[in-house]
Amino acid sequence: MDFPVYTPSSSSNGVPATAQPPTAALSGVDGDEDVPIFSIERVQLQFQISSLTAMAVSNNILYLAVASGRILRIDLNNPQDIEDIELPKLKAPGTGNVKNIFLDRTGSHLLITTTTAENFYLNLRTSRAKQLSRMKGNIITSVAWNPTEPSSSTKEILVGTADGKVIETYIEPSDEFFKREERFSKLVWRTPGGVAVDGLYVELLPGKPDMRRLIATTGGRLWHWVSKIVRHAPGDYSPTFTKFFDDEEAAVHVDFAPSARSLLSISPENESFMDDRSFAWLNESGIYYGKLYTAPATHDLGTVIFQDSKLYPESNLPSSSTSISCITLTKYHALILRDNQILAVNLLDSTIVFDERLPYSDKFLGLTSDVKNSTYWAYSSDSIYEITVTNEDRDIWRIYLSQSRFDEAQRLAKTPRERDAVAVANGEFLLENESYLEAANILGKSSKPFESVAIQLMEKKKTDALRRYLIVKLGGYKPSHMMQRTMLASWIVEVFMEKLNSIEDSMATRESEKTTEPEEKGKPNGANGESNGLFDKPKKKRVTENGVSADIKKIKEEFQEFVTRHKSDLDRKTTYDIISSHGRQEELLYYANSVNDYSFVLSYWVRLEKWSEALTVLRKQNEPDIYYKYSTVLLVNCPKETVDTWMRMPELQPRKLIPAILSYSLAVLSGDQNQAIRYLLYAINSLKSSDAAVHNTLISIYASDKSKDETALLEYLQFHDIERCYDTDFALRLCIKHERVQSCIFIYSSMGLYEEAVDLALQHDNVELASVVADRPGDNASLRKKLWLRVAQKVINKEHGIKSAIEFLKRCELLKIEDLLPFFPDFVVIDDFKEEICAALEEYSRNIDQLRKEMDESAKTSETIRADINSLSTRFAIVEPGERCFICSFPLLSRQFYVFPCQHSFHSDCLINRVAEISNPRVRRKITQLQLETQKSGGAISDDLDALVAAECILCGPYTINSIDEQFVDEKDKELAAEWDL
Repeated sequence: MDFPVYTPSSSSNGVPATAQPPTAALSGVDGDEDVPIFSIERVQLQFQISSLTAMAVSNNILYLAVASGRILRIDLNNPQDIEDIELPKLKAPGTGNVKNIFLDRTGSHLLITTTTAENFYLNLRTSRAKQLSRMKGNIITSVAWNPTEPSSSTKEILVGTADGKVIETYIEPSDEFFKREERFSKLVWRTPGGVAVDGLYVELLPGKPDMRRLIATTGGRLWHWVSKIVRHAPGDYSPTFTKFFDDEEAAVHVDFAPSARSLLSISPENESFMDDRSFAWLNESGIYYGKLYTAPATHDLGTVIFQDSKLYPESNLPSSSTSISCITLTKYHALILRDNQILAVNLLDSTIVFDERLPYSDKFLGLTSDVKNSTYWAYSSDSIYEITVTNEDRDIWRIYLSQSRFDEAQRLAKTPRERDAVAVANGEFLLENESYLEAANILGKSSKPFESVAIQLMEKKKTDALRRYLIVKLGGYKPSHMMQRTMLASWIVEVFMEKLNSIEDSMATRESEKTTEPEEKGKPNGANGESNGLFDKPKKKRVTENGVSADIKKIKEEFQEFVTRHKSDLDRKTTYDIISSHGRQEELLYYANSVNDYSFVLSYWVRLEKWSEALTVLRKQNEPDIYYKYSTVLLVNCPKETVDTWMRMPELQPRKLIPAILSYSLAVLSGDQNQAIRYLLYAINSLKSSDAAVHNTLISIYASDKSKDETALLEYLQFHDIERCYDTDFALRLCIKHERVQSCIFIYSSMGLYEEAVDLALQHDNVELASVVADRPGDNASLRKKLWLRVAQKVINKEHGIKSAIEFLKRCELLKIEDLLPFFPDFVVIDDFKEEICAALEEYSRNIDQLRKEMDESAKTSETIRADINSLSTRFAIVEPGERCFICSFPLLSRQFYVFPCQHSFHSDCLINRVAEISNPRVRRKITQLQLETQKSGGAISDDLDALVAAECILCGPYTINSIDEQFVDEKDKELAAEWDL
């Protein structure tokens, strides 16, 4: 038969229902307090149902069982599609009615049992129910579905029956007509006395793949097992619970008065619900409920669960003439059906939060729930009701709070105000129970007045808790609250310092007590029992040297972590004052390093004269100004390491280090390596410094050195002789002042003052050096001779033997014997240099003969030239009548012309124009000027013009040689150039 489509609900669950009130959709927003948590709405179906016997919903698949043997299946996601399925053996009258149906959590597998003990299986993918032949004769009262991932089959499931049997079966749908649906069906347990199994539930235990938890209810008893199943290889379809019930210790049970009323309910699945799932068992005494803990995964798990479970007596409900007929669980409540009355009881505080009666015309049969989607339903023989739940956990945090279950309350608190209320209550509770550190962590994030908490912790002298509270409070302020953050951070530093000093004082006291033990035993230090001064003070230093205690180490690490994280919140001057006032040097340095205040750290180490520590700090930063500031004190006290540090910093300006270098040079001891010289040489040679101040400083150090050795200074001056970056006048004054003779002579020479250099060398009797300087002006023979004459005079006056002086002076070829005679004594014997005089006279004779020969050759050349000049007057050239100009190719005799000895001939005007073209601008202007003068004088070519144009032939003379780089064809003559194209 066909059924009309009904209208689906507008609720978020997508289930069929009537239109909800406007407030029903306000879950989770402002105004939820006015919306009831539970409400009942009748589902308005657009078709009539009657004789409804059972209902099941799971995963939005709804099944309705009609007494006549029909099953209605509705997909609540597509409620307009309704399937009507008839059970094959219930068509004829008197064959029994559907007693109950059981649906797995995926909505894929449905078991149907009848009043005549016939059982059927219906799969979601088919529209035909299959009879379970192996289950025939058993009225199913409960089913424990397989807890593993769903599949096309049911896998291993447990079925409870009305005669107290628990049967394990494996149902797999098949399209073959004669093939049984059950792969196996085996009895695994039977209740004592054959009492009906009213409820079954199986689930996995985390981390225990072979372990299962089984809960069963039988009349007045609730069973709990934790035991192993038998695992089989894939494809082996055998029972797994065959040995599950053999271990008697695995079974734990709780008993109540026997009763025919027994029903087990498990709370829905919910991924966002972090608590363990709950169970509720309806029995004669009321509702027994508790949490399904998953640990410990041993036989004792049932005992733990039952110890924490509670009984809600039925007498706590409003009085009524009827008893509870059905229950189902939500996350926090139990829904109770009593006749036509539905109640909701909060399982946390046992309060009734909902009580509503339905029309008496409806005889309600039971409650059911969709454990997958958390929807709840009530049904009668001809009606379906949906119990909608709106923001069920909105008040649960208050209940947890009243029970001092603060973690659960905090998790369920939704608004900042609610979370703050939980935090305040939790913190106050911890303070009352003297859990000060935990209270500090929680109250630091709450709105409880700051001064109230701080004063309370200070009065209790709980400095650790106070420190923790201040740190947490500091973390709660935004960066924009600069004043508050700075004040809190400063206070925290103060508390840290007090704590460190307190620990060290207590340690020092204990150490002092140890050192005074001999006195207490009657062994005084002095004769009169008085202290002799050795043990007057506690040995803090020895305590520190023996190792820092764990407490101090921990506090220091916390302080360092705090400074690193909150250094931007600390005022530098205030923090320095706080730490210094407590005498905490280590913490002072750590803070200064953290804020990169290297100037402070350096000044600290310098005051303590810890030069290596100061240099270590200096190397960590790149600010040149700090290098300059501490350059003097570090160079004087730790020269080598300081220079090493400078050389690692090429950005430094050597000029700004000169004051430190000069101060150090004054203090350096004789014989020590001058580190200032090493740095200046590095600056000059590696950094290529051309700063005159740097070079002058190096010369000053070289010149003022106490050693008389001038090698280093001379090497520097010689190396920089070409490109002098130093001030020569300054260098000369220093060398004169410190009597650096060789350097002075070199500087005089480099300045071109050779006479002064020679005089200075001779003044210090350094004839060799003077002779070297005298040879330097090699291109100035007169100056060179003058200098050598001075050397000669010194040598002649110095040498006792005239002959040896003459031999020395032979080194200069410019000196003659006659130049040296004035320097000899008046009564010198001529025999001493007779050979030199004879050699000089012979050389003069040779020179005279050479001059006479040259004069004779000159006379002969003059006679030859005179003869050539006389022959010019008779020289002529023959011009043929057809001779043409080599420039214009016109007859040569047509106008004035030139004929060259090479027989090239040109018209005078052609030659003048051509010479003007190929000559330079100066000659061209001269030719133009002479042409104008010629025109003015009547046309006769002047001798000057003739000398310019007729000096050489333009075709075979120098003009042609100079034109070798010119092109053969002028680019302007395109026609001629085209003839040369290949």
